[in-house]
Amino acid sequence: MTARTLATLGIVLFSVATLASCGNTIRGMGADTANAVDATQDAGRNVERAAN
Repeated sequence: MTARTLATLGIVLFSVATLASCGNTIRGMGADTANAVDATQDAGRNVERAAN
């Protein structure tokens, strides 16, 4: 293999790893946001029950 082929292969592998990491981060942020919404709704229900 030539140096150019190895460099191209390295760039492609780096790009794939970077994109996979971004996908995991975005998925994790979505789960965190959903958990925050659930917790906020639960807190609202608790306040409503306490007020009644």
